[in-house]
Amino acid sequence: MSEARSVPEAPTTAHDLTAFQQNILTILAEEPMYGLAVKRELEAYYGSEVNHGRLYPNLDDLVEDGFIEKSELDKRTNQYALTDAGHDIVLGQLEWVLDRFVIDEARADEVRTLLEK
Repeated sequence: MSEARSVPEAPTTAHDLTAFQQNILTILAEEPMYGLAVKRELEAYYGSEVNHGRLYPNLDDLVEDGFIEKSELDKRTNQYALTDAGHDIVLGQLEWVLDRFVIDEARADEVRTLLEK
């Protein structure tokens, strides 16, 4: 008789994701992009080359976790877009940062109001 393996749960919050994955979600929060555009944004942020072997498995993981959607632009190009769950992850991370960073509570409330729109 074989032993049942437990399947790891999909991440549900930003702290369950790597910083690299969080950065991908943040980039896609602006607008849907194809893979190479995401790659360029990441390279600009990191100041160094991002290998395809790092980018595309992470994009696939985020698709599998339900944080981004992948659609076909043409036979060779996929486009990636943030899902509602991905949007919630990005907003949750921003709120966490604001809770720790913003000293002026009134200003923090203003920013939260803007994020909720």
